[in-house]
Amino acid sequence: MFKRHKSLASERKKELLFQRTSRSIFKNDMRDFHSLSQFVLSAGPLKPIPVVKHSKTIHFEVEILDAQTRKQICIVDKVTQKSTIHDVKQKFHKACPKWYPSRVGLQLECGGPFLKDYINIQSIAASSIVTLYFTDLGQQVSWTTVFFAEYTGPLLIYLIFYLRIPYIYNTNESSTALRHPVVHLACFCHCVHYIRYLLETLFVHKVSRGHTALNNLMKSCAFYWGFTSWIAYYINHPQYTPPSFGYKQVTISAINFLICETGNHFINVVLAHPDHTGHNARFPNPTYNPFTWMFVLVSCPNYTYEIGSWISFTIMTQTLPVGIFTLLMSIQMYLWAQKKHKIYLKKFNSYMHRKSAMIPFIF
Repeated sequence: MFKRHKSLASERKKELLFQRTSRSIFKNDMRDFHSLSQFVLSAGPLKPIPVVKHSKTIHFEVEILDAQTRKQICIVDKVTQKSTIHDVKQKFHKACPKWYPSRVGLQLECGGPFLKDYINIQSIAASSIVTLYFTDLGQQVSWTTVFFAEYTGPLLIYLIFYLRIPYIYNTNESSTALRHPVVHLACFCHCVHYIRYLLETLFVHKVSRGHTALNNLMKSCAFYWGFTSWIAYYINHPQYTPPSFGYKQVTISAINFLICETGNHFINVVLAHPDHTGHNARFPNPTYNPFTWMFVLVSCPNYTYEIGSWISFTIMTQTLPVGIFTLLMSIQMYLWAQKKHKIYLKKFNSYMHRKSAMIPFIF
């Protein structure tokens, strides 16, 4: 009896110990679950695993044919969709080293316009194979070289005639004949004109990185250098006859010449502003500078001032060569102004309805 009672007591102790242990384990589990739930809530909502998209690069094959014979020259492969015509020219140069990129002209069709270097291949591709026609543009020179040659030549040539270097004029006449003040003033104005051109080429104008044919450089130099020689020969000749109305004619013309040169400079500065260049250009508005008010009347005031300078120089020197040069320059600038005016009409129609191209109220 005593043994049985003892065994029941021991079983009761075991049950109590098991209940205590179970409660402690349950409490610990509840604490762990509570901690885990707090951690999940603090971490925020579950974020989906990002899906990595593999972009497929499209390649084109550019077949280059001779524009005259229609024969295949080469195939430029592995041309990406982001490549430009300039990139194609670079690869074409690697395949055919004798044609460097600046003398390569590429067309979509024979007789069509040459494609600009910035054009994207994808924009002209109808399929994975693009056919372009090649034309050799000949030996090329940069536009900076063209401008420096055009402007430096007349500046030096005029000074050679002004100094009356021997073998140009009669030595006896050159030493005895006195020069009229207009001769010195004409040399000053001529130098100011071309020095302004050179300085604006360096510091104002954003000269294109493109190239032009060497033949164009030769034509431009022949025109400017030839006329400068003719003009300088007459004005600096020992037998040069001064203007008919004397100092009054010279003074008024010289003042008007300097006004037009100043106006031309300020107009070029305005046109060189980033807002007025490139594809997103805006039409220039007049500023507080009075020389820019010409934008109210004409679309190309730089040509207006340029013609004004040469007309003033013609009246000041009263020589036939200057008059002929002024006439030819006026015709050329009129054609340039009309071309630009048509472009402005398409882009800025609301600003251009009352403007003339070059001469206010006339054309």
